[in-house]
Order: sequence, then structure tokens, then C-alpha cells
Amino acid sequence: MAGRFSVRGLWVALVMGLAGCAELFPPVTPPPVDPPVETPDPPPPVVEPSQVSKDLAVYYRRLQNDLLTQGLLRGDGGGPDTPFTDTQLARNFVRIALFNEYRDDSDFRSPQATVSKLRRWETPIRMSVEFGPSVPPDQQAMDTASVSAYAARLSRLTGVPITQTDRNPNYHVLFLNEDDRRGAAARLRQIIPGLGEATLRAIINLPRDQLCVVIGTFSPGGASYQKAVAIIRAEHPNLMRSACIHEELAQGLGLANDSPQARPSIFNDDEEFGLLTTHDELLLRMLYDRRLRTGMPPAEAAPIARVIAREYLAGGAS
Repeated sequence: MAGRFSVRGLWVALVMGLAGCAELFPPVTPPPVDPPVETPDPPPPVVEPSQVSKDLAVYYRRLQNDLLTQGLLRGDGGGPDTPFTDTQLARNFVRIALFNEYRDDSDFRSPQATVSKLRRWETPIRMSVEFGPSVPPDQQAMDTASVSAYAARLSRLTGVPITQTDRNPNYHVLFLNEDDRRGAAARLRQIIPGLGEATLRAIINLPRDQLCVVIGTFSPGGASYQKAVAIIRAEHPNLMRSACIHEELAQGLGLANDSPQARPSIFNDDEEFGLLTTHDELLLRMLYDRRLRTGMPPAEAAPIARVIAREYLAGGAS
């Protein structure tokens, strides 16, 4: 019994002794230590473009200047000089949304419109933006902001949720110069594992007069987009890159064809308009109007499109 109490007393005394020391010598508070600063990884070095790419940049800059001199690449959306009726709007919709500009095995050199079903996205779009190693950081920042703003506009028009993310994207926007694109075969196969060799070769060997391109994939026999890839030449000057963003991203939503009768429209190879017009906004709204059904053939969709066009323009949308 005595041993038990003596041990216990010693323990209590030790605690009291420590308490007394604490009163005599208050603890010194160590100075705050700043958390370690994480140094971000330096951006990858910009690769010097080849002379071929530099020559293309000069060519496209001159082309843009020539188009502007002719009053083309308009960005005003259309106006009093470009009126259109509901009949014209419905006809343009059928021609642009229910035909393909190129055959599935096309080399992108000779447009050949073919009849199609109504194709559109039935799932949210997760859009990523990628750049080739030759694209300078300031241009990357500009194009990323442009894609983000335009994607938000497309989402408002169509009702399709579009988020910009690198997590499991299903809509890829690639800004590549000539060198980057010619070396992109492995990346394109990674994005679209079933990409046909003919289409792959056509992209790698894209002719100079093909300013940009978009391809979409579907399940066998389906009409709902599963994935899309837009490829935009990084050599383009600012306005032409914006024009490519506007046309290709909208075409990748289902307005896959061009029509020489469409005006005011970017879906017309005359290059009169460089940026999305009021007419084109109506086409996008029509494409995702729930009165139309994904997979509809032209014969079924055309009369519904006429009704929708009359309703839209009756409200003064033109």
C-alpha cells in the first residue's frame, strides 16, 4: 500500500513541479512560419516554327487583308442590307443542317454535299482547348478566352450545357500550325481511336485553302454526336482565327454544311461574314428546338422547320 501511494505521490509531485516551472518560465511562442511557396512549373518553351509555317502566316495575313479590302469578313451580324424571310430561313436550315459538306471519306479538297439526318448533341459538351508547341503564350491566352466566350454564347442559343474543361473532354479544339498538325497523327488517334486512315491523312495533309476543319463522331447508325474535334490553323491572323472558331464550333454542333444562298451567314463560302450572324443564331435555335427530333430525315424535318421559322420571324427576330 505504501509503495503504491509513494509512486503516485511522486507522479503528482512531478506534475506540480512542471506546473511551477511553467509559471516561472512562460513558453516562448515561435515566430510564425510561412507555408512553403509552390513554384509553378515554367511554361514549356515555344518551338520555333519552320519556314513553311512562317510563309503560311504571311500568306494568311495577306489573305485577311485582301478580304477586308473587299468588305468581307464582316462581323456586324447582318443588317438592313441583308434581309431574309422565314421561307429563306427554313430553306437555309434544311440545306445547312440536313446535308453534309463532305463525304465521310473526304480529303477536304472537293466539297460534295450529301443528304444527312438531323444531327445534334444530346449530352452536355465538355470542351477542351489545346495548342501546338509553336503557339506563343499570348496567342494561347487570347484564343482560350475567345473559345470560352463563344462556347457560352452557343450554350445560350442551343440550351446544350457547354463547359470548358480538360477532364474527359468530348469536344476538342486544337490550334496547330503546319508543323504541329503534320505531327499530330498519334494525338488524333488518341482522341478518336476509330478515326479512319483516309480522314487522318486528309487532316495531316490539309490543303492551304482549307482554313480550318471540324469532324464529329457518332455511334453506328446514330445521329447524336459523341465526340468532335475542331482543328484551327495557328498561322491565321486574329480575325481569321476568330472566324474559324465561330464557324467550326457551330458546325460541330450540327450545322454541318454550307450554302451559297445563305445570307447573312458564315455558312457560305463567299466569306462575306466572318462572325456568327443573327440568321445563324436562328439556325442554331432551330436545330435544338424540341419540335425537331435527332435523326429526322429532311422530308420530316422540313415542314416543321417552316413552322418554327415563321414563329421566330413573327417576333421580329430578323
